[in-house]
Amino acid sequence: MDSNMKREVILDNYSHPFNRGKENEGYIKVNSNNESCIDNIDLYIKFNEGILEDIKFDGEACAISTASTSIMIKNMIGKSIDEVESYIKNFEAMLNEEEYQDLDFNEAIVFDETYKQGNRKTCVTLPYRGIEKAIKEYKNSLV
Repeated sequence: MDSNMKREVILDNYSHPFNRGKENEGYIKVNSNNESCIDNIDLYIKFNEGILEDIKFDGEACAISTASTSIMIKNMIGKSIDEVESYIKNFEAMLNEEEYQDLDFNEAIVFDETYKQGNRKTCVTLPYRGIEKAIKEYKNSLV
């Protein structure tokens, strides 16, 4: 994908983010923020027997964080916790220029050159830190 197409995907997901909104009933709420900028995202995740049934988000963030959150949500809804953890591991390997399996990254492939701007890595991974917190909270609630 060329850089113009990547820019279009990012701007589209920033301007028209997927599943923006708040939910409370039956959702786990987690916050992810970047202390060095305005990025502050609340994720609302609904689990159903180990499946991420629904994810919504709200907050204020830069174009990269907002687009990454929107794209991540599209890719995570309907996946099992194991699938999500595998996806995150491979996604982070891609960001770190390590060997990875393309597990249907879909639009998330736009972040494949994030390593060129290391400071953007925090923006891209912000929503993934939230998903990891939610999974940990969900697993702890089962014990």
